Amino acid sequence: MSIDLATVALLGAVQAWLMAIVLWTSTGSYAGVARASLRIRAVALGLEAAAWVLLGLRGQVGEWLSILVANGVMLVSYAMTVHALRMLLGVPQRRRLAAAVAAAGWLAIAWFAVVDPDYQARVLCATLAVLAYLAMMLLPLSDGLRRGGSSAKRVLLVILTTAMWMLCWRLAEPLLSARPAGGFLASSFVNTAFLMFSAMQPLFTSIGFLLLYNETMQKELKSLARIDPLTGVANRLALVEAAERLLEEATRDGRPLGVLMLDADHFKSVNDRFGHSGGDKVLRAFTASIQRALDGGEVFGRIGGEEFVVLSPGIGLAEALALAGRLRAAVAGMGLAIDGQTLALTVSVGVAAASPGERDVASLLRRADAALYAAKRAGRDRVMVADGDPAQPPA
Repeated sequence: MSIDLATVALLGAVQAWLMAIVLWTSTGSYAGVARASLRIRAVALGLEAAAWVLLGLRGQVGEWLSILVANGVMLVSYAMTVHALRMLLGVPQRRRLAAAVAAAGWLAIAWFAVVDPDYQARVLCATLAVLAYLAMMLLPLSDGLRRGGSSAKRVLLVILTTAMWMLCWRLAEPLLSARPAGGFLASSFVNTAFLMFSAMQPLFTSIGFLLLYNETMQKELKSLARIDPLTGVANRLALVEAAERLLEEATRDGRPLGVLMLDADHFKSVNDRFGHSGGDKVLRAFTASIQRALDGGEVFGRIGGEEFVVLSPGIGLAEALALAGRLRAAVAGMGLAIDGQTLALTVSVGVAAASPGERDVASLLRRADAALYAAKRAGRDRVMVADGDPAQPPA
């Protein structure tokens, strides 16, 4: 039973159009990078569908349409797919390289279609261009092969690697069999297998894109759920998770863990004086001041209200006290102008340190919190250790 390859090509166009609609509508109201990526891929599928229609009508429409326009549109769709996938993966998009591959590939195809007609040379040029695009998509997906890697990346790796092998097989078959190459729609086992896989590829690739989109969405939502919306630093959930992880690492490696609990002094009076919008400005400035004073190896976040936490791995009590003193001085020296009025802000700091082998995160945080309230009871603008002894006199 022979298979009409022109019909296969037209079915490929239908599938590409259907998947374009699915990708475009599946993003809903989400407005992030992932949505933009899927919509670029949807437009690429629309172009791919148009190319499949023109390729399937070869012999019924002019060669300038079925060869020059069809191949040009197909190469543009591949370039857009590379752009969409690399955007979704968060890697450099290489748009100039993708455009250069499309331009060079199309010019070579046009040469061997019009100036020096040679079907096999034309297939070689188109294949090399598509292989370049597949390589640009495969390379950033390769980390999916690691243990615990992305299942969506693995799906796309399988699909794109299969596409690469199918292209190479179709290109090499006339050479290996010593038979002259047939046309695009010539009935042969290789052509049939290649076109049937290519017609299904929009479906396979779109499934991979949707899986990757879902993974990206989950990561972004997880990240957003752990960021304080006002200050942009870690929130309570992220701090607790980080404390558990760092304490586990400290226990495993036999290292200490310093914990600082900070509270902006007399913050209620700031809200009373400047209103909540002014208070928000103060908290953002306070956060920026602390971040500038940190070394970068710490975890810093807002636990609620005007209370913040610093987790500093690898430092004991003495080093934690030195860090607390530096943060206290940074806040005292930052200077604030709110609504044309100067505001002097100070901070109270409670310090605790987990000894090697300690495993109770809640207890460690409670000790730092108790030290913080001891500092506030002692007059604020000072650092206290977990046992309540003053570590630094007031300024």
